Amino acid sequence: MGMRRVAVIGAGMTRFVRRAKETPKELSFEATRMALDSCEMTRDDIDCVVHGTAPDAFDGVHMKAEYLCDGSGGVGKPYTRNYVGGGTGVFAPIQGWYHIASGMFDTCLVVCEEKMSSCQPHPQGAFLTIFDHTTERALGPNLLWIFALEMNRYMQTHGITLEEIAAVSVQNKGNALDHPCAQLGKKTTVKEVLESEVLAWPVHREMVSPTSDGAVALVLASEEVARRATPKPVWIDGVGWTLDTAYWCTRDLYYPRYVETAARMAYDMAGITEPDRQIDIAEPYDPFAYKMLHHMEGLMLCGKGQAPKLVADGVTARHGRLPCCPSGGLLGVGNPIAAAGLMKIAELFWQLRGEAGKRQVPGTPRKGVAQAWGDLMQVGTVVVMGA
Repeated sequence: MGMRRVAVIGAGMTRFVRRAKETPKELSFEATRMALDSCEMTRDDIDCVVHGTAPDAFDGVHMKAEYLCDGSGGVGKPYTRNYVGGGTGVFAPIQGWYHIASGMFDTCLVVCEEKMSSCQPHPQGAFLTIFDHTTERALGPNLLWIFALEMNRYMQTHGITLEEIAAVSVQNKGNALDHPCAQLGKKTTVKEVLESEVLAWPVHREMVSPTSDGAVALVLASEEVARRATPKPVWIDGVGWTLDTAYWCTRDLYYPRYVETAARMAYDMAGITEPDRQIDIAEPYDPFAYKMLHHMEGLMLCGKGQAPKLVADGVTARHGRLPCCPSGGLLGVGNPIAAAGLMKIAELFWQLRGEAGKRQVPGTPRKGVAQAWGDLMQVGTVVVMGA
């Protein structure tokens, strides 16, 4: 039997904000309930559940997948938990896709959740111990200075300025003003971004996504179920994922080849031969301002070193030729690790159905791409979606 077509037919999303009250389980439930309600389904209509969430140390809950299982509707059903760092939110729906594409299941609930604000110990405690104990751990790496190295390398290779990178923060935070779930939507300027605190040069505070709590859920279905359930299914046309080497010191950080490898896999499956022309809307992963640019290039939406010009020329604006992060992205909406990538898939679902409200891009977008990245700066996960 060949692979079956798979569609997204429902989506739900909590607000991304620091929460003292709700538990991770309750956040999962809230997003799951919204996703099921959006396509008029119940838990009884779901064949299997995929849950994406960070390691136990990040939320301070041991055996976290088992703990979250009932919150995301997984009790008594085939249940899978996955985590590939920040790449999780786009890898989780890929896992859901192959559950259905294989013919084993007709419906799958995909849930991603993170509650970062109450995390004990701080995630940085994990990052100190995940690198090679001989070659890298002795450097005392933390995420900010690793990304500062990468950002600096990217800037030096192409002659990119801090002002050009700050423009990404201005665009995405502005876009997030129209997102009802956003944590950091605001009007800002390049000057204000560059006047914010330097955390590790050249990274400024306003170029970094926040600590967030939140959850997102999707309902995936086979073609037969999707066509019965909704007149507007959004198809998963292509999927791609890859791992580069964990030794980031031995890679040239100016270009994310792991993104290109995953993108080529997804584009080949979707029949995309000229992504810069055939993709109508993109949600590249943007935990740092320079990463949206980096990832646009890895997604082959432009040439190497060309992404800053697209932002400067308004091409990536919500009303531009190739809107990038019309949601507001991680910089504006927030960054509950696993849920952040799934937020991008949900955004494409709403945009391709024409249901994104104030965020809706003009015209009728037909093809979108979402991408996420994570682990030891080496994971690429890409999904191409079509109306």
